Amino acid sequence: MKKEKSEYDQKVLDIRRVARVVAGGRRFSFRATVVVGNKKGKVGVGVAKGPDVSTAVEKAAHQGRKNLIVVPISKRGSIPYEVAAKYSAARVKLMPAAVGAGIIAGGSVRAVADLAGIQNMSSKILSRSTNKLNNAMATIEALKKLKV
Repeated sequence: MKKEKSEYDQKVLDIRRVARVVAGGRRFSFRATVVVGNKKGKVGVGVAKGPDVSTAVEKAAHQGRKNLIVVPISKRGSIPYEVAAKYSAARVKLMPAAVGAGIIAGGSVRAVADLAGIQNMSSKILSRSTNKLNNAMATIEALKKLKV
């Protein structure tokens, strides 16, 4: 059975090995954080665990497709106005940029903005959090605040 190509692109942000302690020692599984988007204004972040990396990534991508949000993108390929958000310990600030500036952002914010279809944007991670999942979720929270 051949799988058809999804309209959504995906990018794996993070793979973590997690363990739970049972009677015979430790049981290991993997947690995957995946960003899913169609580069036309829809983007979502999914997190899932699985016994191996490929299962975890597949489940996380499915979660991401279930949690899609619609992002308003201006005519110049940017966001309409400046917005900031917080998720857990992560704080991000997203700012519109001029045409041709590209995505001036780091790590998780860049991945989310790229898969949302934003071409010109500047951002700053204001917290000292290096947690990719929380930074991605903070970006999603900021994009949710945008209204046209």
